[in-house]
Amino acid sequence: MTQSPTAPLSADSPNGLAAVEQEIAHACKEARRDRASVTLIAVSKTFAGDAILPIIRAGQRAFGENRVQEAKGKWPELIQANPGLQLHLIGPLQSNKAKEAVALFDAIHSVDRASICEALAKEVKNQGKHPELFVQINTGEEPQKAGVAPQDADTFIAACRDTYGLQISGLMCIPPVDQAPAPHFALCAKIAARNGLKNLSMGMSADFAVAIQMGATHVRVGSAIFGTRTVVHN
Repeated sequence: MTQSPTAPLSADSPNGLAAVEQEIAHACKEARRDRASVTLIAVSKTFAGDAILPIIRAGQRAFGENRVQEAKGKWPELIQANPGLQLHLIGPLQSNKAKEAVALFDAIHSVDRASICEALAKEVKNQGKHPELFVQINTGEEPQKAGVAPQDADTFIAACRDTYGLQISGLMCIPPVDQAPAPHFALCAKIAARNGLKNLSMGMSADFAVAIQMGATHVRVGSAIFGTRTVVHN
């Protein structure tokens, strides 16, 4: 599947976005990677349209949201007014929201259990729409966090493909906050490689440069672009 679209940033880009772009470019250069091989997902959760518009106008095209309902309240209008945007669901997905998620999102980063696979397979067939799908790996095996345990990843990925007929694009992980991220990124990359998956959604505001060094194809950056979280008003 294709990467999310990228576009040159305008000269008057918001400071946060410009700084993130600069750091991504530097990390790619250090890793001897093409800048185009990394998709920046601007995480716009909790931000209203008036905060998102300047980022869109600066050239950013891929955005991430945590909740289906929140995204439904603000993105259809933004997408209609700004063709070419891509929307990524980076938060947990409930089975009963699969229909709405497939209709609205271009990518879903949180495939992690059989019930979600079943619901997504049904909606992909019904809607004829194929969002890019990432299996979430709980690399730290944290009980409070969603995701497939590393030792179960191969079996789960095979089931996604063979049992449910889903096209899996890559893997996603969120390292434990109190541990160095690099070993978790390396583990995720290793699982992806042995399952023939090229895309890696890993790295956030505090560690996306490390993630790029470890092979990330998608980095999810929110606070470094938008600043302090606010309450969204639809």
